[in-house]
Amino acid sequence: MTYETIAVRKVTPIIGAEIEGVDLSRPLSDRQLEEIHAAWMDNLVIFFRDQTLTVEQHLEFGRLFGKLHLHPAAHKPDQHPEILVIKADENSKHVAGEEWHTDVSCDPEPPMGSILHLTEVPPDGGGATLFANMYRAYETLSDPIKRMLSGLTAIHDGKHVYERPGYSEDRQYPRSEHPIVRTHPVTGRQALFVNRGFTTRIVGLARSESDAILQMLYRHIETPEFHVRFHWRPGSMACWDNRCAQHHALFDYFPNRRYGHRVTVAGDKPFHRSEESPTTSRATPRQVMSA
Repeated sequence: MTYETIAVRKVTPIIGAEIEGVDLSRPLSDRQLEEIHAAWMDNLVIFFRDQTLTVEQHLEFGRLFGKLHLHPAAHKPDQHPEILVIKADENSKHVAGEEWHTDVSCDPEPPMGSILHLTEVPPDGGGATLFANMYRAYETLSDPIKRMLSGLTAIHDGKHVYERPGYSEDRQYPRSEHPIVRTHPVTGRQALFVNRGFTTRIVGLARSESDAILQMLYRHIETPEFHVRFHWRPGSMACWDNRCAQHHALFDYFPNRRYGHRVTVAGDKPFHRSEESPTTSRATPRQVMSA
């Protein structure tokens, strides 16, 4: 695409781009939204700097891409249940997302994307987020491994991630079965869809076989050449596509503070190309929702 209303600067050739020339607190034109959406689909994760947004403006921007997702386990502010508070301070012993994962992949219909806006960051530059390209992770597998994975599914379970001391033992958490290789509904490309955070086993295999294959895939996903590292500043925003990217939050800034809000866009049921699947489309979110 030739960009007319925004500037797009790739951070790496593999994944990530910074978007300039747009104020997300102001209404976007159809052309601006089309270009932002295209840049997002092409680069998997896009970054904005120096954005001053109210909670309502953050929510409004998220809704441009679809219905908002409600987190199955996190505390929800009374006035804005779609907001996930991301925070760490001198009392934090760990933070969410300290290993490679895809947000809430345990849901039957995992989120399409996540939009994180940080207003407070560590003063010494810590607290970066790493993102990994799952198209690239799949494409660089050998052909025999691709053939082995074709048609396999895996269990994604939220219980071990979300269960905390003091929670009711009979509380229900999402648990779903998804293809190991999923087809992106917009680009039509194939991506690995297993992650250390939620994936517990491959269906139909012995536990030892499942563990060995998953550990091999996890180590492959951690290949540095698939990654981009984003260094946050106050007012920075990152939008990542959960269907084809994973991320890892670094907790290297204790006891400093880090604070922001995340809005998550609802998604659909993952499918593989060999299954009956919807037609891929480059339509913008507004075109899809008004059809």
